[in-house]
Amino acid sequence: MFGGCHIGLLVESRAAGLFVHTCAAAVCEDDEVMDGAEPTVQLHCADRSQVGLVLAVLDEAAAWLYAAGVQQWPLRFKPEWVRSDIEQGRTWLAWANGEPVATITLGWSDPLWEPADESGGYVHRLAVRRDAAGLGVFLLQWASTRVRRRNRQFLRLDCVAANDRLRSYYEQIGFLHCGEVEVAGAPGQRGGAARTVVSRYQRALNPLTWRVA
Repeated sequence: MFGGCHIGLLVESRAAGLFVHTCAAAVCEDDEVMDGAEPTVQLHCADRSQVGLVLAVLDEAAAWLYAAGVQQWPLRFKPEWVRSDIEQGRTWLAWANGEPVATITLGWSDPLWEPADESGGYVHRLAVRRDAAGLGVFLLQWASTRVRRRNRQFLRLDCVAANDRLRSYYEQIGFLHCGEVEVAGAPGQRGGAARTVVSRYQRALNPLTWRVA
């Protein structure tokens, strides 16, 4: 599992689109429609056949970060890093005009936080393609809605502690810093000989209001 650089959030200032939430896995919730401006974006669970599509979005984000000199994710992701979350129905793809434009993973536990804590939902691997900038905030709002449906109070995520730009962004949209944790692995990777310090953030979801930078 990866925490992470949510590349779509680095430069965004708005949520956009009419979003149709569809489910491609049995563990997903009912369909829903969220009103907004055009264009239409469909959001559905990724299935096993779509591992490559998820990786394509993540790799584009990773390449952009690498070019920008940001050490947040590996240059390329491996299928085994994402396959378990996809099989468990935790990874989603956002589609526009028949193309995948973003991905987000939302889980219900995270070893960086108290193992027995059931008060939050945990966002990982949120990435938005550069030609779809504007979806990141919406995806966090969407994740918040799903977390609240489970009667949980916090949306939680993490990023590399040295990524001041991303940390500042989270704080601007209402996330509170909850301390640093050292994890095994290089930036973006969990497991391995290297060690990386990540910053944890959480956002209270009651009331459900958002400050957009």
